[in-house]
Amino acid sequence: MKIDKNVVEKIAHLARLDVEDVDKSVADLSKILTFMEKLNELDTENVEPLIYMTDEVNVFRKDEVKQDITTDEALKNAPKRNENYFRVAKVIEQ
Repeated sequence: MKIDKNVVEKIAHLARLDVEDVDKSVADLSKILTFMEKLNELDTENVEPLIYMTDEVNVFRKDEVKQDITTDEALKNAPKRNENYFRVAKVIEQ
């Protein structure tokens, strides 16, 4: 596909984008399409589709409870507080 100024302006209009440098966008889109054409030259006959980037399953760290700051440190800069709690304006009417 040939990318020119009209194509870039039409894509920008459809995507509701304001493209400042149309010539640079033409060059960028042309490079992208050239790269995609290169990928189409690859033989992928016996290649299974990739679903996940890794074979690992649930490689998350264990949850550990730890106290990073004390209650006093947390309440130090609170605009209003009541003993060990933050005081906030009432937002629910009964």
